[in-house]
Amino acid sequence: MKIPRLLSMIHKEFLQILRDPRTLGLTFAMPLMQLLLLGFAATNDVRNVPLAVIDRDRTPASRGLVDAYRNAAYFHIDFDVDSEAELRRLVDNGSAVAGLIIPPGYSALLAAGQTSPVSFVLDGSDPAVAGTALANARAIAQAKSASQQLAAAAEAGQTDPPGGSIEVHTQVWYNPDMVSAFYMIPALIGLILQFTLTNLTANAIVRERERGTIEQLIVTPITAAEMMIAKLTPFVIIGMVDTVEVLVLGVLIFRVPINGSIPLLLLLSALFLATILGIGLFVSTMAQTLRQAQLMTMLIILPSQFLSGLIYPLEAMPKTLQVISYIFPLRYFLVLSRGVILKGVGVSALWPNILALAIFAVVIMGAAVSRFRKSLD
Repeated sequence: MKIPRLLSMIHKEFLQILRDPRTLGLTFAMPLMQLLLLGFAATNDVRNVPLAVIDRDRTPASRGLVDAYRNAAYFHIDFDVDSEAELRRLVDNGSAVAGLIIPPGYSALLAAGQTSPVSFVLDGSDPAVAGTALANARAIAQAKSASQQLAAAAEAGQTDPPGGSIEVHTQVWYNPDMVSAFYMIPALIGLILQFTLTNLTANAIVRERERGTIEQLIVTPITAAEMMIAKLTPFVIIGMVDTVEVLVLGVLIFRVPINGSIPLLLLLSALFLATILGIGLFVSTMAQTLRQAQLMTMLIILPSQFLSGLIYPLEAMPKTLQVISYIFPLRYFLVLSRGVILKGVGVSALWPNILALAIFAVVIMGAAVSRFRKSLD
């Protein structure tokens, strides 16, 4: 082994790497992003679950129970509603994950030393959040019940607490058995579409550039718009076939119930497809090599998977990451797919997420088309 010759080769390899600063920067950015995502987002410690309250008793005792839930770190009371219909609307559109219903006569039963029932409603479409929220709801009610009993005993000068207690009756909507497959299968539509088609779109166009065949296409009479449509059309067909395939296999193998409109789900999938094809097209205009395209795609896909609620509940993440999650189209599509498949809701409940996804589709595809045309001029 000749040391000078070996050192010369090592020097040559370093120079080759340094000539591609974009790829080098991406390789340093990936570990940092993975560290931050896994450190902050990878947790199932659910807190600040959005809670809606129906207080039909309106007494100091009922307000004390509401305060017990408010002061706990596990729930955040966002809504004070008057009817179960309004509560269901909030759960349907994802604004609330749980609901506490205090019936009339709650305080009178406690004062008489009897058991006072309250209802706790949960959105079971996310089993991880529902299971944790259910356990915490019962624990908070038990702690409040014990403290009320001790206070009543002290006031009466007794050593044994009276018999009045709080009993939590739970209802789990949409996924009563909290089956994890029912939660994951609708999400897999978005995951498969994003991971597969973003890579395919970005790589297909960059591969043309690497091979030099894109210059041959440019000198032909074909326009930039025609080339873009020709490139994207196969991926649109592949995406819709993948969507149908996941739905069929999810029903046949995992027994996932489709409670909503299948045509609506396919239309929403097509809307999401427009956003991810736009992302792939945009990446293709930025990257010069396949390696760059793959790294740039991962820089988009990886945080999207962690911060969309696909793997870890958004309620378990810090507030900062919850705010950042709004920039990822996958977050909105997961709400839409789970809403249609599990909850059976329609446009009236899902329109805020549909509007957000449509805005993303227009902006991303518009930016991608603009850059694609400039790269061909």
